[in-house]
Amino acid sequence: METAPLYHPISNPFTQDNYVLKRQLLKLVGASFNIYGPDGTQVLQANQKGFRLKEDIRLLGGPGLKQELIGIFARQVLDISAAYDVVDLTSQTKIGALRRKGLHSIARDEWIVLDAYDREVGTLIEDSLGMALLRRLVANFVGSLIPQNYDLNIGGQRVVDLKQNFNPFSYHLNIRFETSPQQFDRRVGLAAAVLLAAIEGKQRG
Repeated sequence: METAPLYHPISNPFTQDNYVLKRQLLKLVGASFNIYGPDGTQVLQANQKGFRLKEDIRLLGGPGLKQELIGIFARQVLDISAAYDVVDLTSQTKIGALRRKGLHSIARDEWIVLDAYDREVGTLIEDSLGMALLRRLVANFVGSLIPQNYDLNIGGQRVVDLKQNFNPFSYHLNIRFETSPQQFDRRVGLAAAVLLAAIEGKQRG
């Protein structure tokens, strides 16, 4: 299985260094997230389908944000160590995967980043253990007021910083890539951000 190439730069929404993800409000079924580039223009939309036993999330771009570009698909149903495949829907090519580290994520959320061949290449981990525990201890009271922060590391180097804004009314996640698109695929990084936002939304109910 070959890794799909990046899109042509003219129509490629996956070339920016900075993005902001915002959850759409008042979504009755599933969830939707708007993703903006550094100039404030929306470049992608992520739709999480409702009433699915297995997670199914699509990233849309192109004219009118109608073209399905990336899919995030759960392999299992309700698995504490769930794995999610990241698929380029324009070529039906798997480009990576994310797998939660089961019991390790009870106290501090931690993921394994896999390549297209399911080889481990990095980690996605919540900031500090202390802050992670505090969020869980007070989640029913003020947990949403303690922003989350994740680092996506490849080969021991942080390549993406994911930092949630302090906002008690809506979910905003700042995404900063710290390497070039040639060094780390923006599509996988943005898929990770959307997946974290979707799971956080379910945990908050």
